[in-house]
Amino acid sequence: MIMTALRNAEPAPRLVDGFGRDITYLRLSVTDRCDFRCVYCMAEDMQFLPRSAVLSIEEMERLAGVFVSLGIRKIRLTGGEPLVRKGLPELVERLGRLPGLETLAMTTNGARLAPVAQRLRAAGLSQLNISIDSLDAARFHELTRTGVLTDVQAGIAAAVAAGFPRIRLNSVILRGRNEDEVPALVAYAASLGVDLAFIEEMPLGVISEHDRGLAHVSGQELLTMVAAQHVLLPESSQEVGGPARYHRLQGSNTRVGVITPHSQNFCASCNRIRLTAEGRLLLCLGHEHSLDLREPLRAGASDAELAALITATMMRKPERHEFALAGEPQIVRFMNMTGG
Repeated sequence: MIMTALRNAEPAPRLVDGFGRDITYLRLSVTDRCDFRCVYCMAEDMQFLPRSAVLSIEEMERLAGVFVSLGIRKIRLTGGEPLVRKGLPELVERLGRLPGLETLAMTTNGARLAPVAQRLRAAGLSQLNISIDSLDAARFHELTRTGVLTDVQAGIAAAVAAGFPRIRLNSVILRGRNEDEVPALVAYAASLGVDLAFIEEMPLGVISEHDRGLAHVSGQELLTMVAAQHVLLPESSQEVGGPARYHRLQGSNTRVGVITPHSQNFCASCNRIRLTAEGRLLLCLGHEHSLDLREPLRAGASDAELAALITATMMRKPERHEFALAGEPQIVRFMNMTGG
C-alpha cells in the first residue's frame, strides 16, 4: 500500500525557466514608498506610485498563493520599506498560513521594527534582513538622508529579542564613504550573534550624488579587509540559489557574506523572481522583462489563468544580467521600484 501511495502521489509543483533553473524564491514588494532616501537607492526628491496603482493586501495574498501553488517555497517581503505599508502585519499573518510556503522573510531598514518585531515573529516571519551602512550617527544620516541610527539599532535589538531564527545585517559599502567601518560592522554583528552581508552597489536608476564607478568596492576587497582581523572559514554548504557567498568567523556563529553582482555574478544558480508593488512580475534584476499581473487580476482572471501566464513568461527569464559601472545605467527604475 505504501508503494501504491507513492506511485499515486502528486509530483511537487515546479516553476522552471528556459535554462532549466528551478524558480523557488519570490521577492514580493509591498510598497515603493520608503521613509529613508539612501544615496545608492533613490533620488532625494522621489515620485511614488498613486495608491490606486499599488496592489491591495488581498491581491498580494492571492497572487502569493498562486506562486506557491506553482512551486515557490520562499517569499521575501520587500519595498521600498515594507513597514511603511499599512496592514503589513496582517499580510504576514495571511502569508504565514499559505500551505506549501516554507520560508517567509522580510528586508527592512529597521527604523519601524521595534514595536512590531514580536508580532511579526508570532505571525510566521522567520528571517529578517536589516540594512545598516554605518555605526556613526552623522554618517548614517548622511547616507540615508533621513535615517536615525538609534531607531535602527533599537529595531535590530528587538528582532534579536523576538527570537528570529535568522537575522542578517546588510551593508552597502561605498569607497570614500564607509569602507573604513567594515571592521566595526563585523564586530557589531558578531556581538549580536547575527550574520552580515556586504553588498556591491546596484546600478539601478540615475543618481547624481556620487559616481558609482569610483565608489565601487569589490566583494573580494571587502573579504580581504575582514580577513585582516579574523580567520574566515568558508561555508561548505552555501544557500542554493542565494546571492551571498558566506564565510564563518572562527570562534563565532556569525557568518560574513558578500553579494557581488559586478565582480562575480551569481546568475547561473538564480532561483529568484520579483513582484513589484504595482503587480509587475520582474524576471531579472538587471533587465526590464516583465509581466503585468495586476491587469488580469483586476479583470477577473482565475487562479488557473494567472498560473498559466506566470508559467509561460518564465521562458523569457534572461540567462544573466549585464551590469556596468560606468556611463548611464541600463535600468532606469530605482531599487525601491524593483522590490529589494
